[in-house]
Amino acid sequence: MPSGIAVEKKKLKNPPLQLHYLGDRVLRQNTKRIAKVDDETRQLIREMLQTMYSNDGIGLAAPQVGVHKQLIVVDVEPDNPANPPLILINPTIKKFSKEICQAQEGCLSIPGVYMDVTRPQVVEVSYKDENGRPRTIKAGDLLGRCIQHEMDHLNGVVFVDRVDNSLALAQELSKHGFSQQAVKPVV
Repeated sequence: MPSGIAVEKKKLKNPPLQLHYLGDRVLRQNTKRIAKVDDETRQLIREMLQTMYSNDGIGLAAPQVGVHKQLIVVDVEPDNPANPPLILINPTIKKFSKEICQAQEGCLSIPGVYMDVTRPQVVEVSYKDENGRPRTIKAGDLLGRCIQHEMDHLNGVVFVDRVDNSLALAQELSKHGFSQQAVKPVV
């Protein structure tokens, strides 16, 4: 179901929201469910989309802009104006595929760092859309990976926490000015 929230897919010189970066406590806090989807929520969605497009992202979670709510926006085709973004409010993964795959990930909160992460190939996710209607999506490939990556943010997990090669990770983080101490490996 296409999003009813219209935002032009373009870079703004001054995006409405400020990104938080690895090492900032705000990225490690758990989020709260959104009780009521209202105009305030839809305005936050618009601003998150504008901020995501302005920073060349394909996904953004509310904690990355300092908001402790279970809200993510995803657009794996930011260059395609005909492809609407996906808005997921209070998302829950219902099923993971047994098949796993490894692929490179990056994050707007850790600019310049790209590392391989292993995740389930396909996920089934239930969520509410921007009108508060319950939805379910089965997603694989880049979309499935992006949804899982953004959902991690809702639980205070950043993709570098899932990187297996700690030596390569330490080198990449150091090269881009981030501290290895900011990583909290997922066990």
